[in-house]
Amino acid sequence: MTADATPNLEESRLIEGLREREPAALREAYDRFGRATFGFLLKTLGDRGAAEDVQQQVFLEIWRRADRFDPERGRLLTWVMTIARSRAIDHLRRRVPEPIDPEVAARRVEPSSGAGEIDALVEQWRMRALLDRLPEAEAELLGLRFYGGLSQSEIAEREGIPLGTVKTRMVSGLRRLRGMIEGESER
Repeated sequence: MTADATPNLEESRLIEGLREREPAALREAYDRFGRATFGFLLKTLGDRGAAEDVQQQVFLEIWRRADRFDPERGRLLTWVMTIARSRAIDHLRRRVPEPIDPEVAARRVEPSSGAGEIDALVEQWRMRALLDRLPEAEAELLGLRFYGGLSQSEIAEREGIPLGTVKTRMVSGLRRLRGMIEGESER
């Protein structure tokens, strides 16, 4: 997908389907956002079983609360990831063992104790979801650069393509990403 109006039309159709409680819309939402939410939950919770359980809670909440989604406040992905973040924090709070010292317990469950790290993970998974919407060649190179930490020269060598091609694809991909992000902020 590109950063043109097509994703907005698709997103509007998906939102309407969720509000109408169409099972196909929930399947589509899961297909679009399931990888991002599960990856985020797995990294945040550190337990596959817990991530699977919380993932179910996230999509159940999306199903039940779709009528409360406000496109004026942000994109659907942002709303979905916010729900995932909230359910992850809820799960982590419930997981805290019964403390002996109340002050220690209060520090463990305060949102600020891990909220910054969780917010960073949400942003990382949001960007991963945006990269997934780019053409594969651009997404792969940007992933190697920003998640793999490789320089453009290292990417060219590793992929066996000219450095100029790497630079051109990265510039094109970054432009598309900027368009997607600007599209989110306009909503």
